[in-house]
Amino acid sequence: MSEPSLDKQPQQPSDHDQVIHYLDKHQQGLTRRLRHWRDEQLARHALKVAGEPGLVLDLPSGAGRFWPVLAEHSNRVILAADHSPAMLAAAESRYSDDMLKRIKMLQTSAFSIDLSANAVDCIFCMRLFYHVADSQQRLAILREFHRVTRDTVIIALWVDGNIKAWRRKRLERYRESSAGSAGPRHNRFVVSKTTIETEFDSAGFKILGHHDFLPGYAMWRVYVLRKNS
Repeated sequence: MSEPSLDKQPQQPSDHDQVIHYLDKHQQGLTRRLRHWRDEQLARHALKVAGEPGLVLDLPSGAGRFWPVLAEHSNRVILAADHSPAMLAAAESRYSDDMLKRIKMLQTSAFSIDLSANAVDCIFCMRLFYHVADSQQRLAILREFHRVTRDTVIIALWVDGNIKAWRRKRLERYRESSAGSAGPRHNRFVVSKTTIETEFDSAGFKILGHHDFLPGYAMWRVYVLRKNS
């Protein structure tokens, strides 16, 4: 089974400067700053619903975009994991020593996490699942999350049933008809809410709650899951 990229950008950063550019771009322009503020708000809400976990695995941590939010809880320890050592190194260079005292780095795969069973209180996964189109791959990751977490998982992805998903589906149909039989290549995907929630259940999770970026309009949804005993 091939592994989808654990870097969440459409174009994977290949060096330090590209990773730093990704971090900086979220502070450029009013729209991006507002979007980043809303992402952080959703993350804080999800962590609260999850019970403010003390030991969190941020996977994939990417450029460390959510480290400041994760570090707001004074007693929280963060395991920052990614398959790319370059990504981890670039993210590490971005933050202060005080921040990094709270963070432990781990190079690993979402399909085979290099941790023992029940190793963390919560897995925080904000930029992976909308890159995974295949149900069996999503289930493989979810089952690995079930093994490693002691309690909760926070997952964000694109779901259907909103205006943006309807527009995207219509645009994709147009692009496919224009491109011919080969069709366009995508690296981000919308998943049916029914499908993903069935997969959560199959992997051994129940839904504690969810929150939408803009209800009824935006595709982005953050789920908080609890591991079934």
